[in-house]
Amino acid sequence: MAVTQLTQILELFSKFAIIGGGLWAVWGAITFGGALKDQNGPDMKSGMWQIVGGGLICAAAAIFKTVAL
Repeated sequence: MAVTQLTQILELFSKFAIIGGGLWAVWGAITFGGALKDQNGPDMKSGMWQIVGGGLICAAAAIFKTVAL
């Protein structure tokens, strides 16, 4: 019973992390788009790294979901 509860908690954590990473990447895309419009180099770089970071968060959460107990 404890293992199934722990598995459910890990799945819930993974779902929230994937959603959070996706939102982080979307906000990075918004930042990147605004910087492209204004031709602002530092904000472009920031937005691009934010998109990459969101993707890494999603990937890490997906890998974390496969942890076997």
